[in-house]
Amino acid sequence: MQGLCTLLAGGFGLGRERWRRRGRRCCRGGERGGGGEAAVLRGHEGAVLAVRFNGDGNYCLSCGRDRTLRLWNPHRAAPIKTYSSHAREVRDVHVTTDNSKLVSCGSDRQLFYWDVSSGRVIRKFRATTARRRVNLLDASVGGCILLFIAFHSIKVNSVKFNEYNSVVVSAGYDRSVRAFDCRSQSAEPIQIVDSFQDSVMSVILTKTEIIAGSVDGTVRTFDIRMGREVVDNLGHPVNCISLSNDGNCILAGCLDSTLRLLDRSTGELLQEYKGHTCKSFKMDCCLTNTDAHVVSGSEDGFIFFWDLVDASVVSSFRAHSSVVTSVSYHPKDACMLTSSVDGTVRVWKQ
Repeated sequence: MQGLCTLLAGGFGLGRERWRRRGRRCCRGGERGGGGEAAVLRGHEGAVLAVRFNGDGNYCLSCGRDRTLRLWNPHRAAPIKTYSSHAREVRDVHVTTDNSKLVSCGSDRQLFYWDVSSGRVIRKFRATTARRRVNLLDASVGGCILLFIAFHSIKVNSVKFNEYNSVVVSAGYDRSVRAFDCRSQSAEPIQIVDSFQDSVMSVILTKTEIIAGSVDGTVRTFDIRMGREVVDNLGHPVNCISLSNDGNCILAGCLDSTLRLLDRSTGELLQEYKGHTCKSFKMDCCLTNTDAHVVSGSEDGFIFFWDLVDASVVSSFRAHSSVVTSVSYHPKDACMLTSSVDGTVRVWKQ
């Protein structure tokens, strides 16, 4: 069966209304003014910067400015484990498909590769290179040149495993995407992509491609096998990207308060989604598990649902008292997680 994004990219097709009806149930709680809230997960001290379901949707991981990661059972509102080794805020987290390992990143310039059950850090990968300002001054002694080097702190914004759990990619403020081999004992990257002109905010890893969104206004796709780069210039800073579930479209969240849907194969702009506020904060966007609706948070604490095809706002409701930083949709059920600067993770169900 074709996915809705396939139909949209191919001229809608006959399945449009069927897919729309199938997905509308996912956001009815919001249409009743947020009545779909099932639980509030409390434990972080300060802003929660990301929340992620695991692969089967039974658990979730959150991370934040308190320098911790937390494992939860969101369906029972039960905390399970806290991971503490980061020295600064934690900005993203991803778990392997077998739930045995996780990787996290943040403002301490490293990737932390964890054992989930023990909470032990297996390895730290060097995720960024500090940018250096070099001043060359003539020295009077021996005609030498003195180098005065000033190091700058660089954040890592996004991290992902590949589907085989063997490779991790990261995206950082140092304008690069880096790939690491989890099976190696080396902390050094096996590949660096540094063709960006500004900070890289979000990254996706597929079987054959690395896809990344940057503040330079581009979404760049790197074909790993062919060594080829394709650049889609959106003209506005990109702070989040996600793939449709059928894999045919890229959803890009931009800092002009607009989400843009791109055909993955051609780069064609298929649709734009507006109504939320996104001008200053990094925040996630995604599609529901049926690809029928687009979902994003907003700087005013609201959650927005748009119809994928006609871009109409089908639901919006206040979810948090402050900026919504992250949204994560359950892989199968009508269930969503949101996180916020207000320090909470909230669980929403039909």
